[in-house]
Amino acid sequence: MTLTDLLRPDAVISPLRANSKKQALQELAQHAAVLTSLPERELFEALLQRERLGSTGIGDGIAIPHGRMAGIDRLVGLFARAEKAIDFEALDGQPVDIIFVLIAPEGAGADHLKALARVARVLRNQSVLEQVRHAHDPAAIYAILAETAAKAA
Repeated sequence: MTLTDLLRPDAVISPLRANSKKQALQELAQHAAVLTSLPERELFEALLQRERLGSTGIGDGIAIPHGRMAGIDRLVGLFARAEKAIDFEALDGQPVDIIFVLIAPEGAGADHLKALARVARVLRNQSVLEQVRHAHDPAAIYAILAETAAKAA
C-alpha cells in the first residue's frame, strides 16, 4: 500500500484555514464527507473521539488524525497544509501545519496501522516535509507526495 492508494488528487487542501484544532477537524470532516459520502458529523465525532484519547500530533509540525467508520470499504486519506500553524497539543509541544487525515473501515485492523505507519514515514522525511511546506498549490503537493510514494514502492 502506497500513499497514492490512500490519497486522491482532490483530497489535498492548501491552504487549510483554521484557528484551532477543533476548527481544523471540523473543516477536514467536511472535506472527508465529500470524499467518502459519509455523514460529516459522524466523521467529525470519530476524529474528535480519537483526539480525546491523546493528540495525534506526532511532532515536527505533523498531525495524523484518524478514525474508523462503518459504511466505508476502503482506507481514505486527506492531506492539508494549514495556512498558519495550529496548537494540536502535539507530543513535542510544537504547533501543527501538516495534517493527514486517515479514515478506515471499522474492521481495517492491521491495514489501518500499516497505513498510519506509511503516512508517518513519508511525512517524517525532512526533504518531503520541506517541499510540501513550500508548495502552495494542491496539485503540486499531490505531485510531491505521489513522487515520494512511487520512489518508496
